[in-house]
Amino acid sequence: MTACATAAAALEVRIDMVERQVVPPPILSNLIAPPEDLALAGARLGLSDIAATGRFMGDDFTLTETRIAPGEDLRPAIEALLADGARLILVKAPAEDMLALADLAAAEGAVIFNVSDPSEALRGADCRANVLHTTPSLAMRTDALAQFALKKRWTRLALLQGPNPEDAAFADALRASLTKFGLSLAAEKAWAFDADMRRVASEELPAFTQDLPDHDLLLVADERGDFGRYIPYNTWVPRPVAGSEGIMPLGFSGVVENWGAAQLQTRFRDLSGREMQATDFAAWAAAAAIGEAVTRTRSADPDVLHDYLLSDGFRLAGFLGTPLSFRAWDGQMRQPIPLVTERAVVVTAPLEGFLHEFSELDTLGQDRPGTSCTAFP
Repeated sequence: MTACATAAAALEVRIDMVERQVVPPPILSNLIAPPEDLALAGARLGLSDIAATGRFMGDDFTLTETRIAPGEDLRPAIEALLADGARLILVKAPAEDMLALADLAAAEGAVIFNVSDPSEALRGADCRANVLHTTPSLAMRTDALAQFALKKRWTRLALLQGPNPEDAAFADALRASLTKFGLSLAAEKAWAFDADMRRVASEELPAFTQDLPDHDLLLVADERGDFGRYIPYNTWVPRPVAGSEGIMPLGFSGVVENWGAAQLQTRFRDLSGREMQATDFAAWAAAAAIGEAVTRTRSADPDVLHDYLLSDGFRLAGFLGTPLSFRAWDGQMRQPIPLVTERAVVVTAPLEGFLHEFSELDTLGQDRPGTSCTAFP
């Protein structure tokens, strides 16, 4: 009787991973190229983890991988996947592609997980009810940094902003976070160098930063990793550096080891041969969330899973010290934000003393009263 009941309850769950490949933008210095399996390796580990649990229930989890080349029309590929039955879809793509996918008529009953794009608009005016976000928003990251600065009593702040759209978005989020926590910038400067900073950093940076007013912390908005690496130890006045360089607020990092994360990192390294990055973690978390929802609801129906993921009952053990969940007003996954250097975790936000009526995690990012998202009930 038990075996029959188990067999009858067995579920087949298909997960799709869709990646829009992009041509990396030109930068001033030579960098290690992003791994070719960024996000995909996290999804594969997530599938491995939930498949192991699923075997106890008789469930069968599968992962279908689709890569769309730069310049290729995304719509036909996505429509083909939806026609083939894809309903639980992890997406690594820019916001415009995310919205194009979410707005397809066939995607109305799908659950789409944004594992890479941090833009505020996707959680605000451009939010979609069928899109959940397992990558932190810019505001979550910059709020974490603002909490840290306030906790350290580093109230005199300066900002160096790069020339790229990502830099402007990060800098805007930083300004909003500083205002939110009662801080402000004493000065800011735009980065305008186009020289080879490997040769001239030690000569140019002291002069470039000499006219900054006295400050406790130098914030850097350089999301492509273009020039920020040359700022520490080359400024006119020695000060801590944070933001896109120095002390960095990230969704996850290879240096996170507490709360069982070391075991997660080991499994990831065994699978991919490299350190786990924030986008990998976001993809892992999306797959893990699907597995948890399937196990708890005993359903593979996307509508059932969507409702459960947004409910107060959903919790995911995410190796960050606090269970993860989704905000019902914009689909953003709540999570702590580690502030890290290249070799260690400095602190994890939200920091002690930053309180909230319902969840301290909601001190990071857009809270319900301020949301401009109207897609969720």
